Amino acid sequence: MMGDRNAVEEIEDILSARTHDAAAAARAATAAARVSARMAAEGLADVSYAPVDSPFGPLLLAVTKRGLVRLAFPEEHPDSVLERLASTISPRIVEATASLEPARRELEEYFAGQRRAFDLPLDWTLSSPFARRVLRATARIPFGGVLSYAQVASRAGSPRGSRAAGNALGSNPIPIVVPCHRVLRSGGALGGYGGGIERKRWLLELEGALAPGAGPG
Repeated sequence: MMGDRNAVEEIEDILSARTHDAAAAARAATAAARVSARMAAEGLADVSYAPVDSPFGPLLLAVTKRGLVRLAFPEEHPDSVLERLASTISPRIVEATASLEPARRELEEYFAGQRRAFDLPLDWTLSSPFARRVLRATARIPFGGVLSYAQVASRAGSPRGSRAAGNALGSNPIPIVVPCHRVLRSGGALGGYGGGIERKRWLLELEGALAPGAGPG
């Protein structure tokens, strides 16, 4: 019996320690959230980020003082995304939901079929000069419209640079908002997409540029 009692007491001690650790972790998380919110409110953070729901799962969005700088799909590991932002922009990064509220709201409206154009300021820091020209040309493709890679390259000032344009679109750091899904191969084939071909098809169907279940891959 004594042995059983000691075992019970040991289990109780373990559970008590776990409860204490969980409470401490919760307090630390609350404190970190307060610090992040204060830094964002006082303009002390260079990059603010937050997860945002979507039909594809949680997207990771990040903004700077210039505008939206990154939109990452669910399969992109948040730590990797944040590490790159820290190394290329600034290590002063905080999670701040309020800073991402305009982007969250516009994306929600877009996915619900209630928005045809985004009004968000954009930060092109993560793109090379050529890629910026390609992405700016892509950003001007209207809702429901499509262009070929060659057409986008031409509009970016490089008529023979369709392959390079394709590479720039494949590394688009702000997909959906900068609609690289609206760029197709000559002849109408969907071509590639950094977020996966099925997402590209879904987005084109949402915009009415592709009939459901139609079109080559």
